Amino acid sequence: MSLSIDVTEKLDACLTLRFEVFVDEQGVPVEEERDALDDSATHLLALKDGVPVGTARIVFTEDIAKIGRVCVVKSARGTGLGAKLIEACVAEARRRPDVTTAKLGAQIHALGFYEKLGFEAFGPVYLDAGIDHRDMRRPLG
Repeated sequence: MSLSIDVTEKLDACLTLRFEVFVDEQGVPVEEERDALDDSATHLLALKDGVPVGTARIVFTEDIAKIGRVCVVKSARGTGLGAKLIEACVAEARRRPDVTTAKLGAQIHALGFYEKLGFEAFGPVYLDAGIDHRDMRRPLG
């Protein structure tokens, strides 16, 4: 088995995964899943034996790397791929000397997952696409 996680220009592959997980599985309205940030974001794609199995995007704004749209297909969950995808995003953010913090909006059920990866929750719970979320951050220093 070979696994790779790299920055990609293959937005269609990323969107296919995101639609499968967010729209089909979680019921996120299709018009909320895709947004204008996709055009300027840095996208990462995880391939297992050449097949897309996970994706995430990073939106860089000043000193913040906002990680989002993180998803792993059902068949690859529980394998550690999600953690590897987040660490790949953090590594990509660290390549930019002006970026000091990684931030994300976590679904409430995933707070513990992100805490194990060094993120700390802050602020109130809020609804995003009808799902409870909370902001989290991790210093990159």
